[in-house]
Amino acid sequence: MKVVILAGGFGTRISEESHLKPKPMIEIGDQPILWHIMKEYSHYGFNEFIICLGYKAHKIKEYFADYFLYTSDVTFDLSKNEMTVHNNCSENWKVTLVNTGLNTMTGGRIKRIQEYVGNESFMVTYGDGVSDVNIKELVEFHKSHGKIATITAVNIGQKFGVLVADENNNIKSFREKNDDDGDIINGGYMVFNPEVFSYLTNGDETVLEKEPLENLAKDGQLVAYRHNGFWKCMDTQRDKMQLEEMWKTGNAKWKIWED
Repeated sequence: MKVVILAGGFGTRISEESHLKPKPMIEIGDQPILWHIMKEYSHYGFNEFIICLGYKAHKIKEYFADYFLYTSDVTFDLSKNEMTVHNNCSENWKVTLVNTGLNTMTGGRIKRIQEYVGNESFMVTYGDGVSDVNIKELVEFHKSHGKIATITAVNIGQKFGVLVADENNNIKSFREKNDDDGDIINGGYMVFNPEVFSYLTNGDETVLEKEPLENLAKDGQLVAYRHNGFWKCMDTQRDKMQLEEMWKTGNAKWKIWED
């Protein structure tokens, strides 16, 4: 099953770094968050990726074109115009990089890669979030219910302290937030049957999270896979710093693969 990664947005809320590179290329440790996401899928045996490019697409293309330079020791023999790669640190990945437009919306990007997916089920996720979701179980769950689409639902919690009030608005207590507060959201890690393309009908203006998913829900074709483990989106510089600290201290809960 192929994995489609949406990596074409402008990343305006983390502009401190995204003015130089696309958000999926912002590093956690010494590797882009895009690499971390791909390692998650690869851990479960999913090694074929289709990456939807847009903003600063060349940066992602250059990364994969020069992957050995980023990950391995190399020797250049300038007189012979030869490069020798030492302790090869490559991955068992097949990566298709597709220019899906600078201003194309999420659903439009997926529609543009239809020819690369073919007539088979596929996975989709965003290029800025990491998780310890069990992708094998997610795929099995999707196959079990027979619907067109599955999205992974996560609880984003509550940013502030929680007030507990009675029916007369008298505050009875105040407590700190916990992981059960807040609403569930679409955390990415989606699985679609090819019939989903018939819901992507507004060209490049199609926003996956609006009419397509809403219409799938109305048609009874959208199911949530509840994930209660770790999930975090790198939306701001603060998020990036938190993920960086987790990685540095050995507490990266999304790191489910072996070195």
